[in-house]
Amino acid sequence: MVKTEDPYRKTKGREFLMSEKTKEKTCAFYASDHHFEMISLPFIEKNLESNKEIIVLTENDLEDTMKVLISKINLKEEKKENLSKINWNHDDLKKFKQIKKNMEENKNTIIFIKGKENYIKNINKNIEKWVENNSNAKIIDCYDINEIESNLTSVMGSYNNILNTSGETKIENL
Repeated sequence: MVKTEDPYRKTKGREFLMSEKTKEKTCAFYASDHHFEMISLPFIEKNLESNKEIIVLTENDLEDTMKVLISKINLKEEKKENLSKINWNHDDLKKFKQIKKNMEENKNTIIFIKGKENYIKNINKNIEKWVENNSNAKIIDCYDINEIESNLTSVMGSYNNILNTSGETKIENL
């Protein structure tokens, strides 16, 4: 993470909190729930194999669409079961408690925050105190491309990495 004197990086009238304690930041952009699922699923599956815990904070419920997708993908049943164990519902309070517990237990945790820009900003503020000093936490902010399309470059300016269908890539390498 690049340290700045000003804790906020201003880009085209937007403010993004840039905590000096926050490590590398990753973002993703999706056009629909299905698109988000297709981008995130290979990354999630790979990290579940590495015994990382996955928490998905989402502005809308993804349970039904994920059940359909998981039933159709070509994976061993064990891997499908592991993906099905993730809470894909819109249940922030329960997930906040899980994040806090995971950080206290120093568990490797990947946190997806999926939704509109304001939702992502608010969730990050709520969980920052738990994850800021924890090197085992990774946050991936997932933006609705339809909402931020004209400001894509400015949003990407606040991140080091981007997650897409081919995996996580350094933004500077794009």
